[in-house]
Amino acid sequence: MPRSRPTRVAALVALLLAAATACGDAGGLQGAGPTETAISPDKLWPQLTPASSPAYVVGEVNREVVKGVTVPQGDIRDVDPVAVVRREIAESPGDYAGDKAPYGRTGRLMAECDKGAGRGRCPVLQPYYRDLTGDGRPDLTLGFRQMPGNTTAVRVYTVEKRRLVQVMEWDDAISGVELAGRSVIIRSPSEVAGYEYRLQWTWDADQKAMLLTHDEMLRTESREKTPHPSPSLSPSPSPSPSPSASTP
Repeated sequence: MPRSRPTRVAALVALLLAAATACGDAGGLQGAGPTETAISPDKLWPQLTPASSPAYVVGEVNREVVKGVTVPQGDIRDVDPVAVVRREIAESPGDYAGDKAPYGRTGRLMAECDKGAGRGRCPVLQPYYRDLTGDGRPDLTLGFRQMPGNTTAVRVYTVEKRRLVQVMEWDDAISGVELAGRSVIIRSPSEVAGYEYRLQWTWDADQKAMLLTHDEMLRTESREKTPHPSPSLSPSPSPSPSPSASTP
């Protein structure tokens, strides 16, 4: 039978008194000193009329159905990541086709992807599968190198009504990518020595897309070591994994 609240409180007090008696003064509670007075924020320029629309269009919501790629069984693991990148490249020939294209080397090296993503000189990196949308099914996080240069394209895809939908995209010089909960965290080098950028996208059920929820500049010296990937974060061993593969 569970204890009532008064009984649990009395038991807790007795336990604390017993611990204090056994330990004496050693390890007892000590005052931390006076608490600083809370200061409320100062609102500047209250006479300004609040803006009703953004000054710049930065594309906060990136959501697009990938044309030409279907998911007949509804399992995103059946989708070939290389085919997805090839589809994106095909839609921007000016960026990837020809020696003078900004990412012409990426376009040429796509021919090296016959063995799958993450193999040899293929610019498509190893894909990862994890539920980022909260629907209980894995979503696809993939990246591909944009060459020449040192930028990497990061994309997130989900499946809706057997259609592949892109819900996040970002291109940048990248020093690390992490998945945490419903978020994608990207770390990028800064031009300020000793600092790096940390950007976080989080799934938003209303917009049905990953929204940029945090944009910070942090000191690299205070950065904690990146934890080992969660067991629910699993790379794909091949570009076309078996439908029977276990869901992370």
